[in-house]
Amino acid sequence: MSEQKKNEWLEWLKAIFIAVVLAFVLRTFFFATSIVEGASMDPTLQSGDRVMFNKIAYYLDEPDRGDIVIIERPVKNYVKRVIGEPGDKIKIKDHKLYINGKQQNQTYLNNQAIQGTRDFGPVKVPKGKYFVMGDNRSISKDSRNGLGFINEDEIIGKTELIVYPFHEWRLTK
Repeated sequence: MSEQKKNEWLEWLKAIFIAVVLAFVLRTFFFATSIVEGASMDPTLQSGDRVMFNKIAYYLDEPDRGDIVIIERPVKNYVKRVIGEPGDKIKIKDHKLYINGKQQNQTYLNNQAIQGTRDFGPVKVPKGKYFVMGDNRSISKDSRNGLGFINEDEIIGKTELIVYPFHEWRLTK
C-alpha cells in the first residue's frame, strides 16, 4: 500500500473517530431522544412520536410554566407539561385551570381535552417541586393522580423538537 493511500485511510479513521466521540458527547451531555408512550399528551404529541430534548436547559435555568419536560422515574420516563412552579396554587374547577387564582388560557388544548379536565384542588406546589399534567387531561397520569409533585432533579430535559415521524418534524411549544 502506498504512503498516500495509508495517509488517506488514517485521515478517514480520524474523521470517523472524531464524529463518534462528538456524537457521544452531544448525546450524553446536551441532547437525547425519547419516545412518547400513550395518548396523555394528545393533541400536542402523539403516541410513538420521537422527541429530542435539551439536557442542559435546566442546568442554566429552571423549568417554566408551559414547558414540555422529560421526567425521569425509576421504571420509565414521562413526557408532561409544567403547569405549576414552586409556590403556585393550582385549582381546576368546571374544566378551567386556575393558577394563583387566575384562570389560564390553555391554547395548546383542544375542546375535548378541556372538557376532560375534572375538578381538582386547590393545592400549593411545595418549594423545589413542580406540578405537571398531560395535555389529554381525562387520561393523563400526572401530578393529580399518580406522579404527585415532581422534584426539580427528576426533570432531565426540555422537549425541543419532534424528530419522528418525519412528516411531523417541528418545534414543540
